[in-house]
Amino acid sequence: MSADCATHAGPRPGPGPCTDRERLARAALSRVAEPGDEVIGAWLRDIGPVPLIRLLTGAAEPPPVVAGKAVSAERMAGYRIRAAGLDPAADLAAVEAVGGRFVCPGDTEWPRQLDDLRDARPIGLWVRGRPSLRKWALRSVAVVGARACTDYGAHVAAAFGAGLAEAGWVVVSGAAYGVDGAAHRGALAVDGATLGVLACGVDAAYPRGHTELIARIAERGLLVAELPPGGHPTRSRFVMRNRVIAALTRGTVVVEAEYRSGSLGTARRAQKLGRVVMGVPGPVTSGLSAGVHELLRGEAALVTDAAEVNELIGRIGELAPERHGPVIARDLLDPVSAKVLDALPASASRNTRRLARDAGTGHDEALAKLYELQSLGFVERHGERWQLTRNSPGSGGEPRGGP
Repeated sequence: MSADCATHAGPRPGPGPCTDRERLARAALSRVAEPGDEVIGAWLRDIGPVPLIRLLTGAAEPPPVVAGKAVSAERMAGYRIRAAGLDPAADLAAVEAVGGRFVCPGDTEWPRQLDDLRDARPIGLWVRGRPSLRKWALRSVAVVGARACTDYGAHVAAAFGAGLAEAGWVVVSGAAYGVDGAAHRGALAVDGATLGVLACGVDAAYPRGHTELIARIAERGLLVAELPPGGHPTRSRFVMRNRVIAALTRGTVVVEAEYRSGSLGTARRAQKLGRVVMGVPGPVTSGLSAGVHELLRGEAALVTDAAEVNELIGRIGELAPERHGPVIARDLLDPVSAKVLDALPASASRNTRRLARDAGTGHDEALAKLYELQSLGFVERHGERWQLTRNSPGSGGEPRGGP
């Protein structure tokens, strides 16, 4: 690796942009450490990236204890094996070749909410796409869920992705099959903003079946990864990727998840970080909704559309529309008219005096209301008696009243 990176042992710079030496060191460390390695994170916090890479390449002896934890000789040997033959400059050139960059803590583009992960914070993020990661993350929401989702789950995820994007949110997910892909496609379908957090390098497409989708996200949105170019996914990397999704966003929506789903891990990590956790209910007979329902019994808020998500995590005053059933014509009547109408039985007529008594009104008031109801098509007059019209508008059921 670069001689600058290996030999500089000066004090860490104060707050501000990452220096070139620190960037090279962090790029190298992204090949040495697995995502979320808290031992490496503690070292970074204590001594900084440049001294740390010197330590891992054998130029310095490691401390026996890091952040109160002993570091075994076996673990240290593993770090040093990975640190041999690093070429971070080549990795930086590779990401630039695909239109990307390496964003480090201290850069103006770094999303500071990731610092909530403390020692599990990413060493840096490999980013592909034109928009500013920090600015996009300020108003972002995660939509995650089952890979083997149902048609219902895919439909709901796409609707949430589109609705949230139209409301000005950046839709964040993992670019996987199922709910993830549906959420991304929903956002793209309305020319919205979407961001994919990958468990591989940003120059790769995984899963292969999403090659076209990932390319579209890179072209119109952002791809983000902790692994350097060429990095390949593993089960543990998928799990650790989820903590970035949770920390990066204002809230997490789970659409279909079994009890052991990784999406539940994302949601619970988000909850621990103080983010809003939301779940979309499904059929109680579906195992794919069982994990979501468990969340809804505890820490999650129930949501059924993008407007409800916006109300929970948006700005003050961004309220979901009030929910109510369909409005029928008699709902618009004033209270006295409604009482007079209710006093008419379904299949019999009444005189005005009887209707006034049953409605609890005066004779003249009842008569005035009956003429109003007649003009609206609710009732008709036959001599001295009144009855409901055959097709009384918007009755919504049989009126009250005896024979």
